Amino acid sequence: MIVVRPLPLVLAIAAVLALGACQKSAMAPGKSAARDGDAREQPADAPKPDRYAAADEADRSRNVRTDSEVASPEPVVMPEELASTAPATVAPMAGQSQPLPSSPPRLVRAAPVSGLAAPTAPPPTGPQDRLGLDKTTDTEKYADLAPNPVIAVAAEPISTFSIDVDTGAYSNARRFLASGRMPPTDAVRIEEFINYFDYSYPVPNSLDEPFTVSTEIATAPWNGDRWLLQVGLKGFDLPISKIPASNLVFLVDVSGSMQSPEKLPLVKTALNMVIEQMRPQDKIAIVVYAGAAGLLLPSTKGSEKDTILAALDALAAGGSTNGGEGIKLAYQIAREQLVEGGVNRVILATDGDFNVGMVDQQDLEDLITRERKSGIALTTLGFGQDNYNDHMAERLADLGNGNHAYIDTEREARKVLIKELSANMLTIAKDVKIQIEFNPAVVSEYRLIGYENRMLATEDFNNDTVDAGEIGAGHTVTALYELTPVGSPAMRLPVSRYGKPDTVAASTPEVAFLKLRYKRPDQDRSRLLEQPVARPSEVGPGSTQLQFAAAVAAFGEALRGGKYLDGFSYAQIGALARANSAADPFGLQGEFASLVAKAQSLDEPTTAQISN
Repeated sequence: MIVVRPLPLVLAIAAVLALGACQKSAMAPGKSAARDGDAREQPADAPKPDRYAAADEADRSRNVRTDSEVASPEPVVMPEELASTAPATVAPMAGQSQPLPSSPPRLVRAAPVSGLAAPTAPPPTGPQDRLGLDKTTDTEKYADLAPNPVIAVAAEPISTFSIDVDTGAYSNARRFLASGRMPPTDAVRIEEFINYFDYSYPVPNSLDEPFTVSTEIATAPWNGDRWLLQVGLKGFDLPISKIPASNLVFLVDVSGSMQSPEKLPLVKTALNMVIEQMRPQDKIAIVVYAGAAGLLLPSTKGSEKDTILAALDALAAGGSTNGGEGIKLAYQIAREQLVEGGVNRVILATDGDFNVGMVDQQDLEDLITRERKSGIALTTLGFGQDNYNDHMAERLADLGNGNHAYIDTEREARKVLIKELSANMLTIAKDVKIQIEFNPAVVSEYRLIGYENRMLATEDFNNDTVDAGEIGAGHTVTALYELTPVGSPAMRLPVSRYGKPDTVAASTPEVAFLKLRYKRPDQDRSRLLEQPVARPSEVGPGSTQLQFAAAVAAFGEALRGGKYLDGFSYAQIGALARANSAADPFGLQGEFASLVAKAQSLDEPTTAQISN
């Protein structure tokens, strides 16, 4: 019998360790090669994560894009001269408004801002997305914005929305294009593009009739088988000399994020323009906020311009952003100086980067909603790039019964704060709502172009507790509907088996019936205006101003992807705008044509023709 004896324990362990070492040595190159091979197998043109178009579904279910979508920016290190002065410019809020110490902070003069050209974006330093944005530093925020759908009149004949006089989306998109980048899709609010320009609607005779209502129907430039319905409102105009006494509180963000030339220095330039137009009966206070909030300048008569300008010039940036405390203090000062029957307004100048204090969006919205009931409006002026919070600035202005503008150049500051100062200061009608009922015998489909975040439920039209938009002195408001007439080959929706035109409606020579509700600024009960929209005997290309408005709307649609343009290209949009330009003393329409050409040069490498 053969007996097999086991190896001694020590020899067995040594053999196992030696075998394991050999296997590890042999496997290591193979694993490394496998990883390298996996990397090489990915195509070189594989799509990269897109901040604006490829958000995770969970994130897209939220209303605001979050900072988690991009890497956190490097902390701002303030220059020593700013760090030493910034704390002195802000007094902590201690339950009541207190002026800063009488000794002024060391003056830090900003570099001159020419403003005649949009600021040039610095070259990216980190990974970029398809828009050329540096993903390690860009944290701009825009609300998710889905375009209005095409609606069948037989199924839903009534459309209801709140008017909008904001213009910030247009100048913000201009900033992107001027720096060689396409704007994010959600940054393009088409109604703000359209309302950036003035239109020659009939002027009211007096404030007893605060605005006029005009309508026009024409063929759509991108598809002759469809129509455009233009609804235009024109507010009664008042020169600045006729505006009641004003109580203004400038609320200025002086946090570290405001240091760059297109931010705080441009803020000073812009607010200087307002100060220069103030009259002896007007009052201005300046509240600043960074890590804390403080009263830099108590309410001061407009005749004391040197004092006001010196306080404004002394502003320096540094620290974190306690915007919530700043807004609280600004409203407190405005209430203390309230002018009965006058203009009472807080003007917030910021990049919207609220990173400490009251940072919850809902808390801020609740605060603004409460404060607007006191008769104090809120205007927001957006500045800068990389961390610009468009959603915050636009939303707070809406809730504050005010307006929002984005200031990218000194010329834009002059447009908003000199040319349009009366319109942006004095509200002549509030909670303005539009409701249109389309005649199913004439119109088979409709689509409201823009106003996506202003849509209202049908029952909200008659509910005076529902907030809506405001019209200022001299404001123009334009809305465009794209209509598909009954029998048109351009119908987008399938024909309903049971949706038959009403025979009574068929005998009515109306395209639609327009209703409009508004309140006077000092009243809480709305007034109703009604008028039919007559069907023209012949639908042609329409007036010059309607065609120019159509070109602006088409540009916005193109920037959002061109889904509803039926192949209408940038070149055709530019040609339409140039052919219908009117008197252009400020060069805005000429600039528009240049922006269309710029977008074409940036977008055509991938989409030479905008297709449906």
